Amino acid sequence: MNGIQQAIKHFGSQSAIARVLGLSSYRVVQQWVRAGHVPPKYCPEIERLTDRKIKCEDLNASVDWAFVREYCCKNGKARGGK
Repeated sequence: MNGIQQAIKHFGSQSAIARVLGLSSYRVVQQWVRAGHVPPKYCPEIERLTDRKIKCEDLNASVDWAFVREYCCKNGKARGGK
């Protein structure tokens, strides 16, 4: 089971993920399923909402998440740049 499938199971449905992330429709999540990954900007929020049970690395392996975490922690942006 890949990261997006784990997230669907955790939240209960594609619609539930869309709701908690403030997306326009579950169809956005369907696109992620087809693509096999989550866009990088949503990964940290999913990781946070799942208490790190589903990590960014599981949602999108094309990003160097170790670097992102190190950069954010050094610059005080540990919560998605907020």
